Amino acid sequence: MRFALIDNEHMEAKPDLVGAVCPGCGASVIAKCGTQKVHHWAHRNTRMCDSWWETETQWHRVWKNNFPVEWQEIFLPDEQTGEKHIADVRTEYGLVIEFQHSFINPVERISREEFYKNMVWVVDGTRLSRDFPRFLKGGKFGSTELKPGVMHIEFADDFFPRNWLRSSVPVVFDFLGLDNPDSADHIRKTLYCLFPSHDEYNAVFAKISRKAFIKTVLNGEWSDRVRAYMDEMEQKYIEKELQRKESQQGVYYRKLYKVYIYPHRIKSTRRKRYK
Repeated sequence: MRFALIDNEHMEAKPDLVGAVCPGCGASVIAKCGTQKVHHWAHRNTRMCDSWWETETQWHRVWKNNFPVEWQEIFLPDEQTGEKHIADVRTEYGLVIEFQHSFINPVERISREEFYKNMVWVVDGTRLSRDFPRFLKGGKFGSTELKPGVMHIEFADDFFPRNWLRSSVPVVFDFLGLDNPDSADHIRKTLYCLFPSHDEYNAVFAKISRKAFIKTVLNGEWSDRVRAYMDEMEQKYIEKELQRKESQQGVYYRKLYKVYIYPHRIKSTRRKRYK
């Protein structure tokens, strides 16, 4: 954890601080201030009280620093299990942002999405060396621009890691990592927001500047904009499905006519002629 309570005040981990407790469960925590990992608080005698919690990296901290301290590490109770889960960032508008660096089990991913509901993932696209080259290679085979900055792609796993294609919430990929945005090329410093899709092979993603993403989260516009676009996508999907079913129904009736009705009419006509 980044913050612990000392005399009811949120404090970051430092070597000389004592008497700290976990803001979620009240258990005693100690400062871990080594040189290999970012400074953090750890429970003294028990495991971390949130089963979803993972060790933070500097990448996590850099992203969190874009948002107010009071939005960071918010404990939220699970009424069904009695557990408390720590949202990396929860805005005053109710949006949860989870910054994901390490691999996440699909079962846990689904559990988090169902629990937080109004959320967005920000995924470190530099963790695996193959992820960014795959994205670049996928782009060479083409995509269709639905509107400025919004792309439709086929064979989505040629662009993005397969384990994120079934997410029920938007997933933002960050291929910059800890590099300086000022010295990075446009492709790497741009964020890529993958929208939920009914079809894991066909997907839609949007190109978003880092500043625009942070700004719309800070002013509360992110959720409204994403929800409006997802509603638009859902409506188009419904209309497409209706057209498909109507087309299939038309094929069915044409076959029915050809196999059963038309031959019967021919026979009836012949009988009338010979009477």
